[in-house]
Amino acid sequence: MPPRPIRNIGIVAHIDAGKTTTTERFLYFTGKTHRMGEVDDGEATMDWMEQEQDRGITITSAATTCFWRETQINIIDTPGHVDFTAEVERSLRVLDGAIGIFAAVGGVEPQSETVWHQADRYSVPRIAYINKMDRIGADFFGVIEEIRAKLGANPAVLQLPIGSESGFEGVVDLLSMEEIRWVEGSSGAETVRSPIAAERLTEARRWRETLLDQASTGSDELTALFLDGKEIPRELIDKALRKETIARTLLPVLCGASLRNIGIQPLLDAVVDYLPAPGDLPPIVGHLAKNGEEVKIPRDASGPPLALVFKIQTDREAGALCYLRVYSGSFKKGAVSYNVSKKKRERINRILRMHSNRYEAVEEASAGDIAVAVGFKIAQTGDTIGSEGHQILLERMSFPQPVISVAIEPKTISDRDKLKECLEILAQEDPTFSYREDEETAQLIISGMGELHLDVLVTRLVNDFKVEANVGKPQVTYRESIAKGALHTEKYHRAIAGKENTAEITLRVEPLRRGSGNQFTSELAEDRLPPELVEAVARGISGAFSSGVMFGYPCSDVGATLVDALYSPTTSTAVAFEAAAAIGFDAACRKADPILLEPIMAVDVMTPKEFLGEVMSQLTSRGGLIASLESRAAVEHVRATAPLANMFGYSTSLRSVTQGRATFAMEFSHFTRKEPVANR
Repeated sequence: MPPRPIRNIGIVAHIDAGKTTTTERFLYFTGKTHRMGEVDDGEATMDWMEQEQDRGITITSAATTCFWRETQINIIDTPGHVDFTAEVERSLRVLDGAIGIFAAVGGVEPQSETVWHQADRYSVPRIAYINKMDRIGADFFGVIEEIRAKLGANPAVLQLPIGSESGFEGVVDLLSMEEIRWVEGSSGAETVRSPIAAERLTEARRWRETLLDQASTGSDELTALFLDGKEIPRELIDKALRKETIARTLLPVLCGASLRNIGIQPLLDAVVDYLPAPGDLPPIVGHLAKNGEEVKIPRDASGPPLALVFKIQTDREAGALCYLRVYSGSFKKGAVSYNVSKKKRERINRILRMHSNRYEAVEEASAGDIAVAVGFKIAQTGDTIGSEGHQILLERMSFPQPVISVAIEPKTISDRDKLKECLEILAQEDPTFSYREDEETAQLIISGMGELHLDVLVTRLVNDFKVEANVGKPQVTYRESIAKGALHTEKYHRAIAGKENTAEITLRVEPLRRGSGNQFTSELAEDRLPPELVEAVARGISGAFSSGVMFGYPCSDVGATLVDALYSPTTSTAVAFEAAAAIGFDAACRKADPILLEPIMAVDVMTPKEFLGEVMSQLTSRGGLIASLESRAAVEHVRATAPLANMFGYSTSLRSVTQGRATFAMEFSHFTRKEPVANR
């Protein structure tokens, strides 16, 4: 029996656009569940975490598998809140296609744009679904224009809504030229198809002609039939639309109201018809581990095994659940695999196919599959799993740095080690979460992407890991940098265990362009300093980058260059050069006008028109700069930037001045100079 066709898809959108509700309908209509879970009732299958049910939002990207028209559909339901951007980022990295969901009232909201550009970066083909057509203020054609203007997409409208708001009753299918209505009382399972009503026929013909014109771009056969005015077979239109969707030159658009079970089956059909199977995509690009040479690996189950760990989730009984996207070859239960990133062998004890937080065991996972491996001890998010004889590294995923921190301490001293263990587990699961121990106060400091992010993690410590802890007030995670270049020579001479350790190096430090990160380079030839001592200097500089100059915050955008060194074959050691580098870097930066950088956040507020004045006044009083103001039918969209230090508690203040009717999204934008720091 040949393997089933596969679709690996994600559902992405702004918070509250209806991602999880739509996924619940997918599971119901494909027979995966026998009742529909509701987000508002805290019973959604995909929001399995207790906190997700309590808060009514998606926090982790849940994975599930269902079947439609003999096709296996692996679905990842991702969060919409910007604090959980890592969940979206790592999901998009491994998807073959995605459904972008837009609320018919809010349209293209701020986080929709963020996620869309993330999907662009990973070249993910998409279809669009305009949800909530039954809500007051629904504007189907307004959203189409926003998709075109804000996202730079080329929407290909496949359906037109019949009515809107409370009068929304079905859709006009422009491919079959029929009206589709969902039978009341059938929970959306039964549909009735009928000819297009006379009053809608002219508009339907106009939109169908536009659709055929768009689809004919890449099909000479379709173009010839279109120009001759001949009947065009449905199979030919679908084939052309599929080709253009996979090439990302067209964006098929459908509409519905998921909560009322309207529009789900045609959306599932579109997933099968237009989104790519793993084999439709170009070979995956990797690099040979030994020399970094770029190679292209066909997505073939008969090839060498190759997979990417894109998520880690800890299970109390099974340990680390490593989510794998298999690109080539296959992985069998009980077999030994090779972690190319860590250069270690690891055994796969079990392979699971996930359904939210439940699973079924399978014997193997092959090219195109998304599965979970149980048994890995050292794997981390972004690691490449392959074979020892065919070592290829896939590109590592990059995540934004945490910008907000709080101090945390256990309520009892005996819980301190347990708290550290739990923080290590959370840091392994979430690449945007980190923790450290303050050297001066011995406090544990945890850092994340926002107040909600840290609140969720702290709640998990208490509820899931049963560690009672006291948490301080949120603090801004600043960065340190320098304002000018400087040169410094550092001499190191110590007797350690009766042995002389000497080193002398000259370092040049200089500021780099904002956002470019830290860099270390050496200008010395090998005959001036052995490679192992250059590596020791690099280690010393790297450690100094993370420990700061004046206040202990990490350095940002600093370039350090080793320009000269004196070396004695008898007394120079790696320890001496590493120490000299750390001390010398610190001294050089103190000569280079050290400065403090503070995080600036991009703030998007959607507010009813009557509260616009109060919203703008509130933002400016917090040091915000209004970047743009956009009027929509029902709301005003304010874009601004503001220092993170001034934005704590903003959510409560915004609700207060807008009677709870405004929403906002805030994410890190950039670091900028806070104030000159005097040399001490």
